[in-house]
Amino acid sequence: MFFPIEKEKGGKGSHRSFRSDNDVVFIVLVLELVAINKSTVFLPIPPSSFSLLELRGSPTAYWSMLEITFYGRLSMNCPVMMALIRLLVKHDGISETLLPEVSLFSSHKPQPRVPLIYQPSLCIVAQGRKIGYLGDREIHYDSGHYLVQTLPLPFECETFASEEAPLFGMSVSIDAATLAELVLALDDPLANDDNSEPPKPMGSVAMTVGMEEAVIRLLRALHDPQAARVMGRNRVREVIFEALQGEQGPALRALVENQGHYSRIVQVLTQMHSELADDISVEQLARRANMSLSTFHHHFKQVTRSSPIQYLKRLRLIKAQLLLSHDEFNVTQTASAVGYKSINQFSRDYKRYFGVSPIQDKV
Repeated sequence: MFFPIEKEKGGKGSHRSFRSDNDVVFIVLVLELVAINKSTVFLPIPPSSFSLLELRGSPTAYWSMLEITFYGRLSMNCPVMMALIRLLVKHDGISETLLPEVSLFSSHKPQPRVPLIYQPSLCIVAQGRKIGYLGDREIHYDSGHYLVQTLPLPFECETFASEEAPLFGMSVSIDAATLAELVLALDDPLANDDNSEPPKPMGSVAMTVGMEEAVIRLLRALHDPQAARVMGRNRVREVIFEALQGEQGPALRALVENQGHYSRIVQVLTQMHSELADDISVEQLARRANMSLSTFHHHFKQVTRSSPIQYLKRLRLIKAQLLLSHDEFNVTQTASAVGYKSINQFSRDYKRYFGVSPIQDKV
């Protein structure tokens, strides 16, 4: 297998040195640059035998460092993950797998910012990148960072991909029972401090060796029906366990431990999702959270990056878009199912949010 590195045209490698130590090879490649235009050179490096490629130099040369894991992830790509996913996806979009809680996704073209909702899940990108826009936050996730989504929040997502560098990734649903079991086993409760910064319900976390290894083991199980049947659930638990160990671990644990203002907002959000067709007032939501109206507004916006009314409207419209994709729902039925009393108001809000009318989306 060959892994590319960039070198200036006209440049030359002045020396290579190799040192083997417990199946890890350190390669020192010195490049002296002569010209400006770049080309690609290839080094034959066995993917099972290296940990780090380091380019060192002098003041007259261009130097950089690329970190590679044991499995061969070069720079912003993971070829092992990518190869395992590529073999299982047959088309762009979402692909189901042998495990109901695991799906794969791919795209050979960029996607502009679109409103959507992720269910509680982990989103792991092997190649390509995405940006999530949640209120005033930009959340970047790529092959060096995975996304932890603990709540089904409406947000906007932009995808970067091309024919030459398509997007490949995997989504792992977070099962509440599995999460609770793991949190209980960890025996590491969160500090109960209402004045502390609340956990982020959606965040990008740097990929670790432990997470990468767990993801690869899960992907390998998806290629073998027997392994998926016998070991699949354990592989999923392993991935969720690694996420609990990461920066978003507190947000995951908060879903289980039911402590503080964050937990009360989570309970209110769950009720909003289940009662979408009902009349919902902010005053009613604040009472359910056992907060004053001003305190409720403050903590709600900390978690969702939007006001309760904005959140409810976005939630209803995204749910409506999903319902319109089903043949059994017409526009009037859809508006009623998501809590709109006026079809005209629904059509205006829908077009303002998605750029097309609900009738156009239905067609």
